Amino acid sequence: MARDAPSVDAYGGGGFRLSGERREGSVLIVGDEVRAWPVADLAELTVDALAPVISAGPAEVEFLLLGVGARNAQPPRAVREALQAAGVGLEFMDTPAAARLYNVLTSEGRRLACALIAV
Repeated sequence: MARDAPSVDAYGGGGFRLSGERREGSVLIVGDEVRAWPVADLAELTVDALAPVISAGPAEVEFLLLGVGARNAQPPRAVREALQAAGVGLEFMDTPAAARLYNVLTSEGRRLACALIAV
């Protein structure tokens, strides 16, 4: 895995198990740092909620892998535009798919951030 990126071992029940440790609620992973993320629903997603990703920029983060919840839906336009302006790509999908893909991509050494809305 890239650096010391945590693994997503399990998801569901309103949280995640990351590298063996249970985390309640949504999470934001930038590099090897995991943060509690106060976004419980895609409608709550704002540019400010992604400030750590945007400030990291393309030198540290190729793209953001966004798990949008139980069903895939497009993130708000302001979020998409802010990431594009920062030079950070965006891939979004339902949270279960994003959690699985995150492990694959970090094992390949990809430089990505991951924001997962709990399901």
